[in-house]
Amino acid sequence: MKRNKSFDKGNFPLYLIATPIGNLKEFSSRAIEIVSDADIVAAEDTRNAYDLLMKFGIKKETYSLREHNEKEASQHLISLIKAGKKVVYMSDAGYPGISDPGHILVKEAIENDIPVSTVSGSSAFINALVASGLETNHFFFYGFLSAKDGEAKEEINSLKALRNTIVFYEAPHRIIRTLKLLKEVLGNRYVCLARELTKINEEYIRGTLEELSNIEEDTLKGEMVLIIDGNHDEIIFKDDEITSRVAYFVSLGLSQKDAINVVSEEFKINKNYIKKLLF
Repeated sequence: MKRNKSFDKGNFPLYLIATPIGNLKEFSSRAIEIVSDADIVAAEDTRNAYDLLMKFGIKKETYSLREHNEKEASQHLISLIKAGKKVVYMSDAGYPGISDPGHILVKEAIENDIPVSTVSGSSAFINALVASGLETNHFFFYGFLSAKDGEAKEEINSLKALRNTIVFYEAPHRIIRTLKLLKEVLGNRYVCLARELTKINEEYIRGTLEELSNIEEDTLKGEMVLIIDGNHDEIIFKDDEITSRVAYFVSLGLSQKDAINVVSEEFKINKNYIKKLLF
C-alpha cells in the first residue's frame, strides 16, 4: 500500500493539466498559475501547447510526450522531477490519459513515489453525457472504436449486453460508418451525438441510430462524442457467458471481488449466483 499526500512539505507534484476542449475560458486561473510556476510543460503536441500558453502570455520549455514515445518520454520526465524540476503534463484537449497519452507517465510517477495531482477542466465525454438526456447514474466510457470494421464490430458486440449508457469518441471521417455498425450490432437504439463542444458551432443531435446514420456526412464536422442508450431487453445469460465476463474484467486488472460486483450490476444477476459458478 502507498499513501502520497500531493502537497506534503510544499512539494510540487506531477500535475496533469486539463486543457480547453474548445472555449479558451475553460483554462482556469489555477491552471494558469500552476503552469506559470512549472519549469517544464510536457505535452502531447508541443506546438498546440505553445499556442495555448502564448494566448495567456506564458513562455515555458516544452517537452513532447506522445503515443509513440510515451514510455521513454515518461522515464525522462521522471528523471527530471527527481532532479528537482517542476513538471506538468497536458494533452491537446481535455484530460491527459482519457483516450490520450498520460497513463504510463502516471504509473512511472507512482512507482517512484512521486505525488500526482490533477488540475480540473473540461472533459468532452462528461460535457456530452450530462447534456445528452440519457441515464447518467451508471455509464461505461469506451473511447474510440477500432478503425478496422471487423474489429470495431467485435468491440461493439462485447458491449451489447451492457444495461448502462455507453460513451464513445469518434472522428468525423468515421462517424457514419460507426453509427451504421452500432445499429447493425445493437439495434435501433436511442443515441445522442455531441460535436464541437463549447465552440460556437456546438451541436447536440438526438434520435435513433437509424436516423443519425442517414445524416449527410459533410454536415458533421469536428470531434464527436456518441452517447448510446443501454440494453433494456430481458436477457438470459448462459453460465459460461457470466464466468467469461468476470474473467474479462479480471484481465483488465480488477480483483475477482470487484469483477463479480461489476458483472452483477451489468447483467442484473445476484452476486451469490456468480460466486457459486466460480467457486
